[in-house]
Amino acid sequence: MRRSLQAIPLLLLISVILFGITNKMPGGALGPYLQNPHITPADIIRLKHNLGLDKPLPYRYVVWLGQVLRGDFGWSTSNAEPVFQAIVQRFTATLELMGASLVVALAIGLAAGIFSAVLPYSIWDYIITTFAFFGQSMPIFWLALMLQLGLAVHGIPLPFGYIIQFPSAGISSTDTFNLGDRLAHLVLPTLALSFLSLALYSRFMRSSMLEVLSADYIRTAAAKGLPFRTILLKHGLKNALIPVVTVVAISLPSLIAGAIVTETIFAWPGMGRLFFNALQQGDIALLMGYLCLVAVLVVFCNLLADVAYAWLDPRVKYD
Repeated sequence: MRRSLQAIPLLLLISVILFGITNKMPGGALGPYLQNPHITPADIIRLKHNLGLDKPLPYRYVVWLGQVLRGDFGWSTSNAEPVFQAIVQRFTATLELMGASLVVALAIGLAAGIFSAVLPYSIWDYIITTFAFFGQSMPIFWLALMLQLGLAVHGIPLPFGYIIQFPSAGISSTDTFNLGDRLAHLVLPTLALSFLSLALYSRFMRSSMLEVLSADYIRTAAAKGLPFRTILLKHGLKNALIPVVTVVAISLPSLIAGAIVTETIFAWPGMGRLFFNALQQGDIALLMGYLCLVAVLVVFCNLLADVAYAWLDPRVKYD
């Protein structure tokens, strides 16, 4: 409850900073109109007055904040619809991509980290470590293009001349919902978005698990004759997850940020692509709605991390 109350002034401060930055963009909210040769200077002055852009910046922020508190995030000039409606319509697609990427990253990353810690400095440990460093240094746009080239253009050759080719863009090939078609379109953007995260998770999981396996209570459990699998999964894993929880909580909102590039390359109709289009067209209201949502997700995920700490380690108290 205390952390939730502390988040209120924090979010207000973030909104002030974001509002100041977005409204100081080159051209401002009228940037797209300034490039239109059919719009005269008189039209620009009239638009400024109608949109309230001739008022001081603090006054405009107070007006915007009052509208947000009433549930009105403004009007999107690039989509010709309310900002809240534009975000909600695309949030489902982004949530679908984020969920799939998180599951893949956690499953492969944590498993690779545990396996690497159990066999430290072995050939498998060096392979996983090399793969992790490769993944962390990989530009997301290059990886996405290589996945399109390798798995969509060339495909995976199979015996008897068959080739598996995944869709390179879009969310569906049909107007009606088809689970198999949706999953096929989800493969490439999920691989691209989860690759960086699973490399990060594997490194942190390996480091944390190595530290836990050298603890006294692990040696005591082994001395009692407990099977190694029980020691690893029951006594070691839960304690090793505590540092990893912080990394996962921080990286959850960053999946949306990473989705900006991923969704643009794969033409995925989510919030990342929506933000990219709004940034190109100077849609201030839509940019503020998106950035404030990301800020709320960051704060909320950190609160979830605090709850997870207390569940993983009962000694953690927030008195």
